[in-house]
Amino acid sequence: MTKSGFNVSLKGADDIFSTEESRQEQRREQIQQIPLAELHPFTNHPFKVLDDESMQRTVESVEQYGVLSPLIARPRPEGGYEIISGHRRQRAAQLAGLETLPVIVRNMDDDAAVLLMVDSNLQRESILPSERAFAYKMKLEALKNQGARSDLTSSQVGMKLQALDIVGQEAGDSRNQVHRFIRLTSLIPELLDMVDEKKIAFNPAVELSYLDESQQRDFLEAMNDTQNAPSLSQAQRLKKLAQEGHFSYDVAFAVMGEEKKDELDKVVIKNDTLRKYFPRSYTPKQMEDTIIKLLEQWQRKLQRQNER
Repeated sequence: MTKSGFNVSLKGADDIFSTEESRQEQRREQIQQIPLAELHPFTNHPFKVLDDESMQRTVESVEQYGVLSPLIARPRPEGGYEIISGHRRQRAAQLAGLETLPVIVRNMDDDAAVLLMVDSNLQRESILPSERAFAYKMKLEALKNQGARSDLTSSQVGMKLQALDIVGQEAGDSRNQVHRFIRLTSLIPELLDMVDEKKIAFNPAVELSYLDESQQRDFLEAMNDTQNAPSLSQAQRLKKLAQEGHFSYDVAFAVMGEEKKDELDKVVIKNDTLRKYFPRSYTPKQMEDTIIKLLEQWQRKLQRQNER
């Protein structure tokens, strides 16, 4: 006979066998409201967060509806949280004046965090070549680290090839294309920016990545002086000249100054030569306008002379 007022509650099997660690993990996966000041960008985050038109639309959405999809972050040893997924949402919330954000907090090691960060960003519609290049490089290193710990292969070369395959398959690129994108990370920032801005095409940029930093800076100067973008054949020749030990600024200038089929009427004047005749404050546009104006005056003078 059960005594009145005496309630016995038996624990279920899940409660009996669950560990404190699993219960803490379950609590950690819950969405938390975390102050923006405690959220920090991912270390060496390869994806740019720009205050462009797309960001403005995101800000307007956040102002109207809030942040609907929670960020993913992990605790930092020094305090606060490192954002793994949601850098654009964090910036939009900041611009919208929010004080907290919904965040799923996970304990992740460096390699797992890199993989999640890269994969969540590669789903974006528009990705710059530099972003894809550094993302592929970071993911490749993370996969190689995981493979080394798991002893997936007995050969470092085999591990590298396997990791390249995985990066390519998951991103919809071939292993060779992944390698070519990663080559771009060897470009100096000025040249890499030109690739993003489509001033230098992808294939020539890959060839130029084999030049060392000093050679790349000489090439950049030659490119600016000739005001020419490199073709694939020019970039391949410069790469070969560098490998043979024959590269110099003068060589780069000669190659970049060559007439192309579509530029047979082009006249090239070195920037240093022009600068001798203009104030330092003049922009290239001002220099061009002045030259055209002087040429027009010279042409009118010749016409008057011919009419006499």
